[in-house]
Amino acid sequence: MNKRTQLVRRLLPPWLYFLLSLFAGASVADQNHPELDQLFDSLKQAPSNSTAREVENQIWLAWLEAPDVNSGLLMSQITNAMSAGQLEFALRLCDQLIDSNPTFAEAWNKRATIQYLVGEHGKSVADIKQTLVLEPRHFGALSGLGLIFMSSGNYEAALDAFSAVLDISPSSDNARGSIARVESLIGEDI
Repeated sequence: MNKRTQLVRRLLPPWLYFLLSLFAGASVADQNHPELDQLFDSLKQAPSNSTAREVENQIWLAWLEAPDVNSGLLMSQITNAMSAGQLEFALRLCDQLIDSNPTFAEAWNKRATIQYLVGEHGKSVADIKQTLVLEPRHFGALSGLGLIFMSSGNYEAALDAFSAVLDISPSSDNARGSIARVESLIGEDI
């Protein structure tokens, strides 16, 4: 069992993890973009951080593809509201998007990000869990989880989350830097 699977198993209720394991052969991600598997293979084999970033950007574009026109409009409004610092409004829009499309992983991830930004870390973690149920390879959600764990002083869990990102994107300088920051914080606590 790899680190990412161990982390997801620890975060999810046992019954939910069991259900996910039953469907392990099926895609549980909301994004059924035909290129995602190939992109993740390319990410795993990226020879450099710059190549990894290019592939990650392509993955983000696939994740952001909304399942329908209305969802796309809501996602656009959410992004604009976040950019304008209108986080409460963005949060309400995320709620609408999730209510109308509960299998759209990026909707959960956006709401997790907003929850983090407004200081609701527990709610953010809950949304990250749902994101990972729908898209277990979501390196953005895993990075966010690592940041929350790091800020709460749960350094071992932060290392697990950032290591899971590195399992997905071995050339990621961001993941390596996050791991180094956590390791230095652990050293300060000794």
